[in-house]
Amino acid sequence: MEFITPEEKQSLEQRLTALVANRPVISQRIAEARALGDLKENGDYHAAREEQGMQEAEIQRLQERLTKATVIDPSMQVEGVVFVGATVRIIEVGTDDEELVRLVGEATTVASAEFFEATLGSPFGEALHKARVGEEITVRGPRGDKRFRVLEIL
Repeated sequence: MEFITPEEKQSLEQRLTALVANRPVISQRIAEARALGDLKENGDYHAAREEQGMQEAEIQRLQERLTKATVIDPSMQVEGVVFVGATVRIIEVGTDDEELVRLVGEATTVASAEFFEATLGSPFGEALHKARVGEEITVRGPRGDKRFRVLEIL
């Protein structure tokens, strides 16, 4: 089961709507390329068919994700516990390096200078999920373990 925020659900729905709306455009491209004649050596036709296949696969993937995903209701979260959608101020133990982390179900394509995103399925996200303010978490990484303390949930 995948947990997503209401904003992530909205983003997935918008992407799905855009892809579905683009179906007639690709169908028209295929029809125009088919009208040019010999399909065997028709690069435009093959490119349009390949794009159609990738787009249909993405539509199916998004529909399946939306069907199986559980949308997190922020009002149902426990005070002082990190949850999906929360922005958390952390510090690496033994350093003065404070960072803001947002725990998300799926990473967005929008980079933020304010915080970095940790997906729920990542080692960092798994360690951070359900942590409490003041608690230390250990994140296993390729260069060894790192410890962080949860300072605040914003």
